[in-house]
Formats: sequence, structure tokens, C-alpha cells
Amino acid sequence: MPSNSKGGLKLLNKDTLWDKAYLSLRSALLAGKFAPGERIILRKVAQDLGISLTPVRDAVNRLAAENVLERGGVGQGGGASVPLFTSSEFDQLMTIRSSLEPLAGEAAAKNASKSEINEISSLLNDMRDLAETGNLASYLNAHYKFHFGIYKLAKQPILVQAIEGAWLRCGPTLNLALPDYKPGQKRHKYHLAALNALKKGDGPAVARAIKADIDSARQDICSLLD
Repeated sequence: MPSNSKGGLKLLNKDTLWDKAYLSLRSALLAGKFAPGERIILRKVAQDLGISLTPVRDAVNRLAAENVLERGGVGQGGGASVPLFTSSEFDQLMTIRSSLEPLAGEAAAKNASKSEINEISSLLNDMRDLAETGNLASYLNAHYKFHFGIYKLAKQPILVQAIEGAWLRCGPTLNLALPDYKPGQKRHKYHLAALNALKKGDGPAVARAIKADIDSARQDICSLLD
């Protein structure tokens, strides 16, 4: 399966090299920059980030302990891989998302300022433009920022952390839905509905739009995994 990780990883600023490696890999997984089944070569990650192999190996070990990655390969330059989920496994993850994300969306509607809504609107415009130009790898990154731009407005960090846990595991599998993202992509209407409801401060409508978006993706991707 083709990789969307071309161009390397971005090194995120944190206190230690281990933090940097872990958060950089985590960010890439959340944004769907790795495809299901893709092998992650530790030595290449270290080169991309400009750091030594040891913190990368430690970061991968932690992600494997969290069941986000599967360890594989031998030697110092060995690697890990992104899990391939069955339809049942992916459905379980999407059930978690469908339960938690509408809660965050509804809470966000109570807190969103005009400037914050404008930022989310700009992200939705970016998503549309990227889909229409075929820049699908960047689309997934904008898609992640759009969703979490809303969820963080809920001001419920424990809830957002739980949502991130589900995204870490299912983010790469969203690659399978990429062929659907063409001009007039069908899930754009749910994103637009969520944004419009956010502008009105209509929390239940935000929740319904987010749930519809997740359930639509669940149906399409599970059919590909069967």
C-alpha cells in the first residue's frame, strides 16, 4: 500500500529527544501519514528527525506498548509496522469515536469564539481545496486539525486525550477512504454541517453532524476491510 509519509517527519519541540521522537511519530500517526501495514524503519525516522537511533527506538517501544504500533525487524535499524485491522477491530474503534467525539463537539459549541470558529472555517476550506487538487496526504493532516480544532474548544482535556487515543489507532486506516475524497466528496457535507452548527452555538446539531461523519466513514472503511 502506498505511503503518505513522503517528505519525512517534522521534529516537534520538546524538552528531551525521547519526547521529540515520541510526539513526532504520534503526530504523524494522528494525521494519517502512515498507511495500514506500512513498515516504519527506525533508522530512517532518526535520519528524518536529525536525532540518534536510541530515542526513536524508545519512542517506538512505547507506541508498541500502547498497541499503536507492532514491533518487527531485527538489529538496531529494525523497525515497526502500522497494524492492519480487521473490520470488527476497526468497527470497535469507530464505536469509541462515535461515542466520545459528539460529546466534545456539543461542549465546544458553548465555548467557541468568533475568531476560533473562523480558524476552523479556514481549515475546512483547506480540506476542500486539498481534496479538489488531489493533495490527499495533506488533506488528512487538515482533516485531523479540523476535528481537533473543534474538540479542544470543549475545554475538557481528559475527553480530548481519550479521543486522541482512538485516533492514534485508527488514523492510518483513514488512508483507505482517500479515494472518496474528490470534488463533492460525500463527507464534506457533515463537516460543513458541524461548522454551521458551531456558528449558531447549536451543540446537539454539532454532535449529530460529527456522529454522522464518523458513522459514514465507519461504513465505507469496514466494507473495505471485510
